[in-house]
Amino acid sequence: MNTILRHTFLSMVLLGATLAAHAQEFRVGYVNTDRIFREANTAKAAQAKLEQEFSKREKDLVEMGNNLKNASEKLDRDAPTLPESQRVARQKVVIEQDRDFQRKRREFQEDLNTRKNEEFQQVLEKANRVVRQVAESEKYDLVLQEAVYINPKHDITDKVIKAINANAGSLSPAFGSTNGSGLSPAQGPGPGPSSK
Repeated sequence: MNTILRHTFLSMVLLGATLAAHAQEFRVGYVNTDRIFREANTAKAAQAKLEQEFSKREKDLVEMGNNLKNASEKLDRDAPTLPESQRVARQKVVIEQDRDFQRKRREFQEDLNTRKNEEFQQVLEKANRVVRQVAESEKYDLVLQEAVYINPKHDITDKVIKAINANAGSLSPAFGSTNGSGLSPAQGPGPGPSSK
């Protein structure tokens, strides 16, 4: 019986030592994808491309919203003095303008979201390739993109961003030169949608 306990104890000690040795060799890295989407040149170029692509429609929506707001305010001011038939006719015009504005704003937002998804999917694919390259070259066993907590010593985001930016010259024309992201949908009558 003592021999069995002694063998079991010795086996557990050896197993523990083996696991400890393997744990020291196991390398884990972490990549903050939000930072990549904000700081990598390819992401900035994609954001800028979207802004350039949608800026005219956005400006038109802002103008349309302002015109609708002005027409509505004018109707409110003039309504008490207008004959019933004119007031009703102008209300119909304002309601129709509002429907048209809402429809165009919805279409703009849908188109913008679709294009954002397309562009950022390309950015993500390129980033994932670079993450794999960095992980392989630096012998990481595991690279996480989501974590509740990560010790900063495991964060390889800076290395990945530098590698992405270094490879920017070899990227597809989808990432031509343009500027910042911040496109937001037109928010109805009032200040412009990209008032940054």
